Amino acid sequence: AVLSHDQFHVNPGSLFPSLYRLEQDGKLKAEWRPTENNRRAKYYRLTASGRRQLEQHRERWNRVSFAVTSVLEGA
Repeated sequence: AVLSHDQFHVNPGSLFPSLYRLEQDGKLKAEWRPTENNRRAKYYRLTASGRRQLEQHRERWNRVSFAVTSVLEGA
């Protein structure tokens, strides 16, 4: 929500199954670590394969976004 200026919210019921699937597919690595208040939390990081997939999705999104903007500005 912070990076999207509160314009994008993800339901935990959608997020955690997606994280699990990405971890199983080798796109994420996860590890349990203690937090500042000594609770355990799972931390995720992208693998090289995950970075490649992210870049592919980013490029695709940029093309779609450009096309939609072009249509809207031409209307």
